[in-house]
Amino acid sequence: MERLKGAMAVLLCLILSMPSGSALAQTAPVAASQSPARPAPRQAYQSGELRGDDRILQALNRFTFGTRPGDLEAVRAMGVEKWFTQQLHPDSIDQSDLQSRLAQFPAMQWSTQDLLVRLPSGAMIRQAADGKVPVPEHGALHAVYVDEIARYESRQQQKAQKQQQATSTASAAMAVPAKGAQPGNPQQTMTPETMQPVAVAADAGQTMAPAKAEPPPPDEAQINRILAMPPAQRVAQMVAMTQPDFDSFRKALKGPQRNAMNADLNPAQKEVIGALENAQRLVNDELMAQRLTRDIYSNAQLQEVMADFWLNHFNVYLHKNEETPYYLVSYERDVIRPRALGKFEDLLEATAHSPAMLLYLDNSSSMGPDSPAAEKAKAAAARRPDARKAAPEGLNENYARELMELHTLGVNGGYTQADVTQVARVLTGWTVDKPQRGGGFKFDENRHEPGAKKVLGKKIKEHGEQEGTELLHMLATRPATAKFISSKLAIRFVGDDPPQALVDRMAKTYLSSGGDISEVLKTLFHSPEFWAPDVYRAKVKTPLEYVVSAARASNANIDNMQPLTNALRDMGMPLYGAVPPTGYKWDASDWVSTGALVARMNFALTLTSNKLPGIAITFVPPTDSDSLVAKIDGSAQGALPTPEVEEQRLEALLVDGGVSPSTRVAVLDQFKVQTQAQNQGSGKPQPVAAKPLNPAQVALSLERQDQLLAGLLLGSPEFQRR
Repeated sequence: MERLKGAMAVLLCLILSMPSGSALAQTAPVAASQSPARPAPRQAYQSGELRGDDRILQALNRFTFGTRPGDLEAVRAMGVEKWFTQQLHPDSIDQSDLQSRLAQFPAMQWSTQDLLVRLPSGAMIRQAADGKVPVPEHGALHAVYVDEIARYESRQQQKAQKQQQATSTASAAMAVPAKGAQPGNPQQTMTPETMQPVAVAADAGQTMAPAKAEPPPPDEAQINRILAMPPAQRVAQMVAMTQPDFDSFRKALKGPQRNAMNADLNPAQKEVIGALENAQRLVNDELMAQRLTRDIYSNAQLQEVMADFWLNHFNVYLHKNEETPYYLVSYERDVIRPRALGKFEDLLEATAHSPAMLLYLDNSSSMGPDSPAAEKAKAAAARRPDARKAAPEGLNENYARELMELHTLGVNGGYTQADVTQVARVLTGWTVDKPQRGGGFKFDENRHEPGAKKVLGKKIKEHGEQEGTELLHMLATRPATAKFISSKLAIRFVGDDPPQALVDRMAKTYLSSGGDISEVLKTLFHSPEFWAPDVYRAKVKTPLEYVVSAARASNANIDNMQPLTNALRDMGMPLYGAVPPTGYKWDASDWVSTGALVARMNFALTLTSNKLPGIAITFVPPTDSDSLVAKIDGSAQGALPTPEVEEQRLEALLVDGGVSPSTRVAVLDQFKVQTQAQNQGSGKPQPVAAKPLNPAQVALSLERQDQLLAGLLLGSPEFQRR
């Protein structure tokens, strides 16, 4: 794979940094050996827009996460205009297959409060350990709490032991030998800090507290006995184990045994096992898995693309605090996705009331300087001048600033720092009720700044929570917001530097429609700029777009999304992982580098070779094995189709619109290099040259050939563009 890391990755960087293939083809000069062409007869005017399948592929590549086998033919039969109209109305689209897949994640339908109780966060476990929240009395949930509390207390004990050890070691170094101490034996020393005897080990100053012994690991007979149990009995056995025994059992399981552990379990039973292992991790894993499931398998692709757009626009970082993953479930499900194609003002107001956003940008802790709560805090501090003072709460401008700069007006939207401060004052009191318990939005009058405010030259009268509603309406309907949102949409769907005329028309539609996102997208869809040949395959896919489109193009059957989330992390785009409120960028410059393209190529080769656990891809139809054998004339060369033939078949399957001749040559050359390297490394003859003995061997040999060719095609410049 070293050659891939070198020459091919550099070549990909150069190609992806250049204009798209169709644009290059249109501007290619005439070869010097050719005679000057005679002037062609004058023809009737023809539009410069994309036509035929290129037009369909432009729509599919921009408004979906990539084509699946059969998508091109389906849209060709329906008509691209009708298909786009249907995508604007996701409720009219059959999603029965998607819903059956989402049924794997029942917890993703729970409220935030239920999630925090049934899959407790670290804060909930600490409160339970301190007796502040009740521990469920029986059942699997009781076991989850008891196990998590045991792990928490074990960590606390280890932490205390380390601190004691460090203190004892330092004390021993400073200690004065006690009267009657015997050299070479544990002794009593007097520490200068306490002048009290402290037990230390004479050789290294170690504390004498014995470590808690772990239970012995189960033997193979015990493991096999449990794995052979029916699903319900197997889960009950896990629930009945003590925390040390459960952890020891899970550590003892090998790869196939882990698969057997979850075999035949229904989704609820799998969640019980996952919660016993680590409830917080289960929430994170299911949140990401359901997101990728929707992106890959949803038929309402435009809704998912727009959900991704708005999740990035209204970014919330997954690891802001322990409660954020729990709130993100509802944030995506109840706030973003249902409004992804609706009115922008509705979406803006929903995000402003969302606990996920208020916690992420710290508005939940903001307090008006002259609010009743602030005055009460000042009075309390005055009564206790000598008391230890905690960091005072006050006005927090984080959300106010990002609300204008990132969510509505844009950085050049005409606001000032004074406006930021006034917006922050308007939004004081917009907080979250008991966030560690999963509470919802709460307006706290006591924290709200009294008096009128002035934002962007407009006076907002004192009116409690209604001030914020008035502010959001004002921001959503500003021309600057219309231009900012339209520009971001044009960047996502047209190009990194979209034509200003297109942005202006989209902004005009935004204002005339009351911020209706579907209407703005219609304007974009019907614009000549969207269908211009020079924007066809001109945008480089982000890691998310690349990974999802590879899964869709290869028609992968995925039972485990973890390898895909790992791949996104390795490519620098973990789901919900953008730390700053700006979210991820969409420019090609952010994603085109030698290292990034090597990661993509290695992912493609690993995906197509079926080396990702829980993901299966088949490139040879089952019915083809017998027909291939029937064609064999007894010679090895005639046993299988040549790589050239298979490349053409796979190219048509995986890369709608095909690849350029130069890419095709590069793929076949790299195929030969990699095949030779594999043969030299194994010391065996090339598999595709071996005489097949039976249909199964034919299929296996062809599959290995196809896997390498498919991986190279998924790493091609044409596939990495959209």
